[in-house]
Amino acid sequence: MKNVKVLGTGCANCRNTLALVEQVARERGVEIALEKVEDLPSIVGYGVMSTPGVVIDGVVVHAGGVPARSKVEGWFQAEMS
Repeated sequence: MKNVKVLGTGCANCRNTLALVEQVARERGVEIALEKVEDLPSIVGYGVMSTPGVVIDGVVVHAGGVPARSKVEGWFQAEMS
């Protein structure tokens, strides 16, 4: 199971990123623990200055804008087998 956090203060892009991550994981049959982090000090603690940000298993994999669907699919590619 991957631990996924979407960092953002609740803007439309943050909500869209959360929905996209959830949808791709579900379509690919990947189990994730999805968390929305809206606390600004916590977001900055990850070094993310532009939201939305995405953290997978403690590693920042994206920051700023909604990620491309292909990018999100790549995050879960290793799980497919």
